[in-house]
Amino acid sequence: MNPDEFVARDRQHEFRPDEIGYWSEVKLDIIKDYATEYTKILSKHDEIMGFSYIDAFAGAGLHVSKDTGEFVLGSPLNALAVRPKFSHYYYIDLDSPKLEELKTAVGDRTDVTSRCGDCNSILISEVFPHVRYDEYQRALCLLDPYGLHLSWDVIHTAGRMKSIEVFLNFPMMDMNMNVLWHRPELVDAKQAARMTRYWGDESWRRVAYKSAPDLFDASRVEKVDDANRAVADAFRRRLREVAGFAYVPEPIAMRNSTGATVYFLFFAAQRPVAAKIVGHIFRKHADRTS
Repeated sequence: MNPDEFVARDRQHEFRPDEIGYWSEVKLDIIKDYATEYTKILSKHDEIMGFSYIDAFAGAGLHVSKDTGEFVLGSPLNALAVRPKFSHYYYIDLDSPKLEELKTAVGDRTDVTSRCGDCNSILISEVFPHVRYDEYQRALCLLDPYGLHLSWDVIHTAGRMKSIEVFLNFPMMDMNMNVLWHRPELVDAKQAARMTRYWGDESWRRVAYKSAPDLFDASRVEKVDDANRAVADAFRRRLREVAGFAYVPEPIAMRNSTGATVYFLFFAAQRPVAAKIVGHIFRKHADRTS
């Protein structure tokens, strides 16, 4: 389905797509570029029984560009257009109206499974079991939350399965706005818990802060210099050393019009060729994000 068809339905159902920034349009192009290479390669391997596309925060399948006001197809519908095509598509979203819009756009396809609910439980219990390594199944999974809405258990499970490659939104803006404050003692405990759930343990505190004793408070801590980069580098190590992904290229920083990093886009995989391809795609699009 093209954007014009969405517009016609939009007028009938009063559906209003989310606005996205330029950096999100870059991300969509990156994922589309890699998905095309992914299916080309796996379709040539006769031993692979199937390769799926998984979108854990699928949304409605349509966005509006903040810069141009034009409609932009989202990652779920971009994936449907990739050729060679994926064996199966799994679309998950917690927002029922958005998912219904996506289901309408997808139509009555037997190779698409849509589930409304929390992806943190649905992925592990219902989707990942269909893409087991020992059953010669593979998957490309997009974990693209707006903020700290993802559980480390999902990331860790994907890495340990060895069959799943992941694009991951590392939501730096949410972290800085709600957790990584210069005075950590003022951070709401619920916000800190969101960070710990995403990160997997409390080690993020040691990464983001350092002791700064003075004459008045020997226990005082302060935020490290260039905390964004320090936290991203540490998470990259966690993807390799804890989650078990063999290859994690340097993430690409997505910046807004003021130059602030909105999020880092990570990629994690088990194959060197995957990392090589994504590294090339990241470099190709790097100038667009600065």
